Amino acid sequence: MRTYVAVLVHAAEVETGAEAEAETAAEAGAPAAPERRAPLYRESFVLLTARSEDEARSRARAHGASLETSYRNERGEPVTWTFRQLVDVAEVPDDRLGDGAELYTRHFRDFAAYTAFEPLLSGEDL
Repeated sequence: MRTYVAVLVHAAEVETGAEAEAETAAEAGAPAAPERRAPLYRESFVLLTARSEDEARSRARAHGASLETSYRNERGEPVTWTFRQLVDVAEVPDDRLGDGAELYTRHFRDFAAYTAFEPLLSGEDL
C-alpha cells in the first residue's frame, strides 16, 4: 500500500433569511424565494492509502461525496455543503510522515490571483 494525498473542493451555499422570508411568504400566501450568498469554497488535503493511483482517485471521490451535508446555521439559515471537484491525487513524496514531511506541492504562476482567492492571505473573515 502507498500513501496518497487528494485535493478536494467542497462548496457551502447558504440561503440567507430563509426563515423570515418563509414566514412573510406564508402570511402572503406565496412561496418563499430565498436569496443565496456567494458560495464559500473549502479545499481539503486528505491522506489516503491505496494500491494504485486509480484506487486512490476512486477512494478520494467517495470520501468527498461522504462529506456532503446540510444543516441550519446559528441564524437558522439552511447551509448545504456539496462535493465540487477532485482537483488532484498524488503520491506523498516523503515516505516518512512526521515533523517536516512534505505532503503536497502546488505550483502556480500568478501570486496575485492566488492571494485574491485565498481569504486567509487577505485577512477576510470566513
